[in-house]
Amino acid sequence: MGRLNRFRLGKDGRREQASLSRRGFLVTSLGAGVMFGFARPSSANQIFPLDRSLPGDGAFEPTIWCSIAPDGEITVNIIRAEMGQHIGTALARIIADEMEADWSKVRINYVDTDPKWGLMVTGGSWSVWMTWDVFRQAGAATRTAMVEEGARLLGTTPDKCTVANSIVSAGGKQISFGDIVAKGHPSHSFTPEEMAKLPLKPASERRLIGNAELKALDIPAKTNGTAIYGIDAKVEGMLYGRPKMPPTRYGSKVRSVDDTEAKKIKGYVRYLLIDDPSQVVQGWVVVLAESYSAAIRATDALKVEWTPGETIHTSERDIQDRGRELINNKAGGVYIFNDDGVDQAFGSAHTVMDQEYTCASVLHYQLEPTNALAFEKDGVYEIHAGNQWQSLILPTLAKSLQVPESKVILRSYLLGGGFGRRLNGDYMIPAALASKALGGKPVKLILTRSDDMQFDSFASPSVQRVRMAFDASDRITAMDYQAAAGWPTGVMAEAFMEKGVDGKPYDQFAIAGGDHWYEVGAFRVRALRNDLAEKTFRPGWLRSVSPGWTSWGVECFLDEVAHRQKKDPAQFRLELLTAQGRNKGQAPDSVGGALRQAAVVRRLMEKVSWGKTNLPKDTAMGLATTAGQERGMPTWIGCVAQVHVDRSTGVVTCQKLTIVVDAGTVVDPDGAKAQTEGAALWGLSMVLFENTEIVNGMPVDRNLNTYTPLRIADTPEMDIEFLPSTEKPMGLGEPGTTVVGPAIGNAIFNAVGVRLRHMPVRPADVLRGLQNG
Repeated sequence: MGRLNRFRLGKDGRREQASLSRRGFLVTSLGAGVMFGFARPSSANQIFPLDRSLPGDGAFEPTIWCSIAPDGEITVNIIRAEMGQHIGTALARIIADEMEADWSKVRINYVDTDPKWGLMVTGGSWSVWMTWDVFRQAGAATRTAMVEEGARLLGTTPDKCTVANSIVSAGGKQISFGDIVAKGHPSHSFTPEEMAKLPLKPASERRLIGNAELKALDIPAKTNGTAIYGIDAKVEGMLYGRPKMPPTRYGSKVRSVDDTEAKKIKGYVRYLLIDDPSQVVQGWVVVLAESYSAAIRATDALKVEWTPGETIHTSERDIQDRGRELINNKAGGVYIFNDDGVDQAFGSAHTVMDQEYTCASVLHYQLEPTNALAFEKDGVYEIHAGNQWQSLILPTLAKSLQVPESKVILRSYLLGGGFGRRLNGDYMIPAALASKALGGKPVKLILTRSDDMQFDSFASPSVQRVRMAFDASDRITAMDYQAAAGWPTGVMAEAFMEKGVDGKPYDQFAIAGGDHWYEVGAFRVRALRNDLAEKTFRPGWLRSVSPGWTSWGVECFLDEVAHRQKKDPAQFRLELLTAQGRNKGQAPDSVGGALRQAAVVRRLMEKVSWGKTNLPKDTAMGLATTAGQERGMPTWIGCVAQVHVDRSTGVVTCQKLTIVVDAGTVVDPDGAKAQTEGAALWGLSMVLFENTEIVNGMPVDRNLNTYTPLRIADTPEMDIEFLPSTEKPMGLGEPGTTVVGPAIGNAIFNAVGVRLRHMPVRPADVLRGLQNG
């Protein structure tokens, strides 16, 4: 996270109206500016402090996405949240390449929200995919403007000019972008419609996109301590707050508060009962003090009695059992695929395979605990925090504060880890309400690690039932896939849910991955909403979301089918990746369809000498492949995991992960590799090391003494390869998470013959399987 710096806010600020948009406008809204926002007031507030000229200081701004200063410095505006994934560097490459910029002159500016930016969300591995077309067009617009004005200054015409490395040349003369701005004062601006018509460079002429030699633009600030995170924000006269958490996420009501012991803590000021009109925060008590250390101690000393909510005795098992009940009930749920002939195929099947797969609750455990600074100034509430979805939390904040959305401003900061936790901005609400209760006085609310974990928006426990029908020749005739879990999008962003084949809304992030690209005859996919999960906690989007559990079920099940048919698991998958019908893909996002996934599997087999390697006893490889995060924007990925199983202890050691990826055009090779490594290690952590359990309505784990994510010593050798491609770039933040779990599960079976269907895999599970053997 870098060292903690204290930060003072600027004195001025602009206020704008806000509005919310459906997911259906994701791409078009980028250029149209249909979403809310507020611009950062001054360069003093930049997340990465930049010594640059702003457009008002003589810089040329052909589009909202970039500007060129008279000294030639190019500033690229980034609307995505930076949480360690170097997204600014990746996106800046796109626009800089298309404009033919000198990379050494490029700077990135992580903006605050403003209506002109459009939808501001960072999740789902969407950032590069969503920005690709708009930034290429913006780069082309900038190049066009520079050539037009450069030609005029050189006394020629644009068609006789060439441009490279921020220099326009013609007839032996040349002029830099900076001099064009300083001397020509260009004013040509472009509308989104005009940008869309501009010619774009062919892939063969790109020199920044895919260039492995370029240095990341955001690393220096993170390593020298100048980068500013939400936890660093500070204003004069602010109080520190820490919440006293109720016994249930929903329904808890305060009966009594005794602050006798808290008053003995030096610096303690008072406590506040939080009454949230939005009902997101229920039963919280915020303790205020002059320092955060005092707030921590006073909160521990404060005695609060609650009447708990109805889920006070709910367990993980209860939620899983509710999922089973929903699946076994043929009514309800939403069908994503529901081909004709599924019921007939199962009714007339010679053989049916039917298995259940389950996955436990998983916490985010990001390095920087959630926090927010809130205060009121001139009738407007400012909320300063790291956040992944500013467009989502603003309406809720306005409802909580009971003010118009135009009276709430969000200021964004670097995130010390996000992984989906900060898509939910619930932690801003008590800070804002505490400030309001104090007449607008600044309140900096920081959750401790245990506070953060207690009410994390974690990954829901899930249940999957997977069935497959076979005829007398053992040919697959149908597949029925069902999954039950809490729906994060249904809880927090209902308008963004998609619709099934029957027109009913469903949470695509609670079923994605079940809608795979294999040819399995008649195919049915049903998503079921676990209401008990949603009553117990606030389901969240955790890295890869549903493919973190659906891939476990689908890929382990297919391995079971392959072994039942006595087929090699890799060859079996290739037989099913035929790219027929809906699996053939379509432009621009899934060109080639399942054939590209098959190419990934073939390359993976080559890399590991699949089926030709002699390994020691109780050591084996397992394979899994998926389309990544979402069917609509597939990142074709495959993984072979090599594991060793200790029969005496049940301990599984992952020795090596070999991963092959086709993500289309790779914009930032170093960032792409880092993203895939991180995602794969997250997947490894989920399958072998981490999870929590709901006990009495709460996650039982509150810190690293019991919550045990992957440690450095457990990190395996990794070999990651990206297949060359000039197709549109897809996402890379999450696909690596999807394949590692099932690859390891399949490898365990190949090593010792134990088939495990619950994730995470624990040594006791392995030993039990060996004993039952």
